Amino acid sequence: MKFLNTMVALFLMVLPLQAQQDEIKSVISGQIQSLLKDDFDTAFSYAAPNIKQIFQTPERFGQMVANGYPMVHRPAEITFQDLFESDGGFTQDVLLRDAQGLYYVARYTMVMVGDVWQISGVNILDSAGVGV
Repeated sequence: MKFLNTMVALFLMVLPLQAQQDEIKSVISGQIQSLLKDDFDTAFSYAAPNIKQIFQTPERFGQMVANGYPMVHRPAEITFQDLFESDGGFTQDVLLRDAQGLYYVARYTMVMVGDVWQISGVNILDSAGVGV
């Protein structure tokens, strides 16, 4: 019986993390789908206040992504990897393959704003050997 109680407790602890992960994946996927259509207004809506303050308009945000992060702007493939807690929010790693077949790991920093997750930053990590 003690084993069963422990297993139930562990399962209940994992449920909130899974719900968070599903919401975070939905936000990142939504932004990427918006970027693929050059719908910068919708893509910008997924950005946290710190990003909105820096870029001010969806157009400037879209230009930054298109020019600085082509693998995020036009990924050929996305694969969600690890999610981990960091600094009061979560960090989600996403493996991206670009149009040339090169792989990149995009580390999305997520923060809760009100009752929704928003993207507060994306860093492209060294992806040497990824996808080979």
